[in-house]
Amino acid sequence: MTVPAPGTDGPSPRPRTAQHYSVAPPPAAPEGYVAPGMPGAPVAGFEPAEPAPGPTPRRRTALAVALALLAMLLGGLAYGSAPLRAADSLGWLAIAPAALVALPLGRLGGRARALPPLGALLAAGALLLGQLIEHLRRLRAEAPTPHGLLHDTLTSWRADLRPLDAAFYAIALIGGFLLTRRTATRS
Repeated sequence: MTVPAPGTDGPSPRPRTAQHYSVAPPPAAPEGYVAPGMPGAPVAGFEPAEPAPGPTPRRRTALAVALALLAMLLGGLAYGSAPLRAADSLGWLAIAPAALVALPLGRLGGRARALPPLGALLAAGALLLGQLIEHLRRLRAEAPTPHGLLHDTLTSWRADLRPLDAAFYAIALIGGFLLTRRTATRS
């Protein structure tokens, strides 16, 4: 704080000197002011700065993964059980098993970092399972052979792979990852 020099009739050309206090002067408070927390302070109308946080939602990660595995099996079964005449146009429905897998992972699992990659892998697994079921149905329709059925199915699947199938797997992987992230509930 500075105080003007005593006895001057106007502003002085000298620089103002600081006046030091050994004890700080009391702050100017309005009449009748009572500091918060002191006896006599008003309590009515008090609003906290932030509301108290509510209960955090429970993460059911194990249940989410179990339901996502079930959704993968059901999505693969539905994908592979489509009519054989629609098999060529069916590949673009690769997003459906991804959505089916992502819904329980995101809604029940929360925002865990491991769930979107798991959703991507399970969506691709549903697509693979659906393609294998489709080839198994095709082999069973052509010639019923009980022995070596799995080997014949895998051989038929490998022989029937096209470059467009890579796009379908990419759709399933990206769709599974992004849909799991988008459906995740905040925790």
